[in-house]
This record gives sequence, structure tokens and C-alpha cells, in this order.
Amino acid sequence: MGLFVYLPLVLPLTAWPVARLAAQHLHPRTATRLLASLAAVMALCSTLCLALLMVVGTAQLPGNPLPDAWSDPEVRAALPYDEIAGTAAIPALLGVCAAVGRTVWRHLAVRRRAVRAVAGLPGTSVAVLDDGAGAEAYAYALPGPPGRPGAGRVVVTRALLDRLAPAERRALFAHERAHLAARHHRFLLVTQVAARANPFLVPLRTATAYTVERWADEEAARVVRDRRVVARAIGKAALVAARAPAPAFAGLAAAGPVPRRVAALLAPAPAARTRPSLFTGVGLALWCAAGGTAVSAMSSANAAVTTVLVLRAATPL
Repeated sequence: MGLFVYLPLVLPLTAWPVARLAAQHLHPRTATRLLASLAAVMALCSTLCLALLMVVGTAQLPGNPLPDAWSDPEVRAALPYDEIAGTAAIPALLGVCAAVGRTVWRHLAVRRRAVRAVAGLPGTSVAVLDDGAGAEAYAYALPGPPGRPGAGRVVVTRALLDRLAPAERRALFAHERAHLAARHHRFLLVTQVAARANPFLVPLRTATAYTVERWADEEAARVVRDRRVVARAIGKAALVAARAPAPAFAGLAAAGPVPRRVAALLAPAPAARTRPSLFTGVGLALWCAAGGTAVSAMSSANAAVTTVLVLRAATPL
């Protein structure tokens, strides 16, 4: 496998251009799905790379529980700088597992707390929190049980509703229902986990947090049939809204540069074209990211197959 085993650790850098350009030039729905897919594949490949480095690189260390034959010179020759890389891979892989586990646990914990907080409130699709004078203004989409697309509740405070006109309230509810219908929390969770697995994927997480909001913005504009109303609702919510107590979920003014979102709504609706021309900046960035992802996947697969074959040949079974 040679030096190719290290490629998945650095190839996420090839996705940086598309992380910036996709949010600007692709339809938000297409950009969200693309960025989440790239992040998931690259994170999986880099994690597999760390696991292979740890197994092969540490097979010769004293006290290692692996079979003695795994430290065979033929096995070690398959990985350049095996001892250094393997030793470094141990804390790196443990750190990745801990960070990913903590991210998933926090997401589930926040979701459970949010469900308990609105369990006793009337209404099945909208939960209005009324905490009296001086209450914070915020809104977010609380997902429902898995396997039920569109299920969930829109959680909004009375303080935010009081600051919006009737048409702007409709835009707010349309925006949050779009988050629920498209299960945007899943895209957010995938990119958050991917960024924990490989820090080079942080730009994809940031870009996805923006594109899911733009996706919901466009759906809200389609429902209320007035892009300016949605833009005003976002602007007002950004001025008065506090950070929601459930930051793991999407909300009207939860993520992304608000001026960019407002400017996009004041412009014509984006085209739903899914295959940009190669002779454009976003097209070149897309092919660059796709190439990096393909090479990363092939490198990981090649390293895994080679490792298995070498270990089988060196281990008496």
C-alpha cells in the first residue's frame, strides 16, 4: 500500500474549494446533499486509514495483544514509517472515537431534553413557549421519531412571535417545517461527526450549516410566495433572537451569515440545475472534490485489502 495509505488523511483539503463555491452557485438542496456526502465518505476513509496505521504500525510493540506473526517484516514493509505512524495513530484514533462519541451523545441528549421540555405543551406540530416578560426570542425545528419524515414540532417563543407580522410568522413556520420535512438535522449531524473525525472537514460543516438554512429559506419563499417577506422575517429574527437552547437543531436565524441569506432572498430564486459546467469555478471545484473523494476511497480500500491479504499470509490460521 505504500504512502497511499496516508492520502485519506489529507485529501479532505481538496473539498475546501467546493465548500465555499457550492454554497454560492449551487441550489441549496444540491449543495447540502453534496457537502454532506463528501464529508461522510472522506471522514470514513480517514478513520479507516488511522485504524490500519494503528494495527500495522503497533504490531511489533512489546505487549501488543495482536498475534506475533502480525509483526512479520513483510507486514511492516507494507507501511512506510510503520513504527512512528502506528504509535502516533493510537492517540489520534482514540481522540477521534472520543470526539465522535461525544458529538453523537450530546446531540441525542439535547434532543431528549428538548422533547421533555415541550412534552406537556398543547399542539402537535407547533409548541409555543411563553415565559413572560423579558423572555428570550428564538425558534427551532425539533425532529420527530426516526422513520417518520416530516414528523416533529416547531418550537418558538412568544417573544419572537410578538415581534413578527402575520406574514412573517407564516414565513417562520414554513421555514421550520422545511427543516423537519427534509430532516436537515441529519445533514448537520453527519457533517459535525465528520469534522470531529478529521479537522480538515470543518469547512464542509460550516458550509452545510449555511446551506440547510438557505434550503429552508427557499422552501419558505415558495410556500408564502414572497421572497421579501421571508427576508424580513430572517432579518427581524436575527436582530432579536437569542441562541436557542437546542443548538444542535436548525432554526430561522440559527446559522450562516444572515446578510448573505437576506441578499440571496432579495435576488431571483436559484436555478435547480444539479450539474454545473466544468468550465466554471464551481464545476472545477466539484470535480476536484470528487476526484479527491474517489482517490481517498480507493486508497482506503486498497490499503484495507492489502493489509488483510498480508496479515492472512503472515498469520497461521
